[in-house]
Amino acid sequence: MRSLAKRFFDSVEAGDIDGLVACYAPQARIWHNTDRVEQTPTDNKATLLGMVSRIEQRRYDERRLDTFPGGFVQQHVLRGTRVHDGVRVELPACVVCQVADGRITRLDEYFDSAHVAQFRKFAGD
Repeated sequence: MRSLAKRFFDSVEAGDIDGLVACYAPQARIWHNTDRVEQTPTDNKATLLGMVSRIEQRRYDERRLDTFPGGFVQQHVLRGTRVHDGVRVELPACVVCQVADGRITRLDEYFDSAHVAQFRKFAGD
């Protein structure tokens, strides 16, 4: 569980979205509290490609990882720099993952919508 979690979040830091998607089971569902919409791995890939194009120097800080039978939960602060204006941003979050056969089958992510707005600022430009 710990190595899967590390590989998953390290992939985002590196901008390796294909590496992240490889951590998902094909039927995985990804849900965020801010929109309450379930995504497929393909949908999530598009979302993350957009994020890594707008946020550089991504870093998951203050990682607190706990495992449980069938999954893991991680609390962290994602920090980075907005490409558009060079402003440093941060996104505190908690991610709960269910895992089967070494791959994530469900990911539920919880974060503060005010922080999300700062990450998404200039997303339409």
